[in-house]
Amino acid sequence: MNFLIILLVFILMEGATWLIHKYVMHGFLWILHRDHHDHSNEGPLERNDLFFVIFAIPAIILLYKGVNQNLNYLFYTGLGITIYGIAYFLVHDIFIHQRSKIFSNTKNPYLLAIRRAHKQHHKHLGRKHGECFGFLWVPVKYFKMYFNKK
Repeated sequence: MNFLIILLVFILMEGATWLIHKYVMHGFLWILHRDHHDHSNEGPLERNDLFFVIFAIPAIILLYKGVNQNLNYLFYTGLGITIYGIAYFLVHDIFIHQRSKIFSNTKNPYLLAIRRAHKQHHKHLGRKHGECFGFLWVPVKYFKMYFNKK
């Protein structure tokens, strides 16, 4: 049952990520997200990196409360959010944006499709008219570009 909670939360986080990215990051908190699009920051960190802390807070609270209640569902909910956050960091920051130059030469069609969809998202430098707000699930057309290659 605990694994199912973690899996369900991980899956639900994709929907939450899409909504938060489109309506919060490209909405009233654009001031924190803008430098991720226009690269106006100097140095290795962006204001956008504050979202990592913002999103970690609920996970930490859930993990803490769950540990103090004999590893109940709150712990596994927090763990699902944490695992999603780790996946997001590895795929978004390390693989897509190459903050560390590893995983740059993949031929994996799924990863290439995710990278292409995210690059399409970054074509739009402003907060309006964006596309591909998701992370792990992107429009089928991007998968077709790489899965149908011969």
